[in-house]
Amino acid sequence: MSHATAVSFAVVLVVLVALLAAATAGKLARLDGASYPTALWRAAATFAAVLTLAAALTGALTQVLS
Repeated sequence: MSHATAVSFAVVLVVLVALLAAATAGKLARLDGASYPTALWRAAATFAAVLTLAAALTGALTQVLS
């Protein structure tokens, strides 16, 4: 497996996990009685948070492993 393939696979995996977390957050917000715009806002915030966490973890691991 080439380096580019591994990086692409990791990026796709992180985005899929972020989408799953966002969908779950939106569904839980709706079950809690939030309006559709509020649930969408919470889902978007969760998606951004997961991507930010992944970027921070990647940066930290890059510094440690280099």
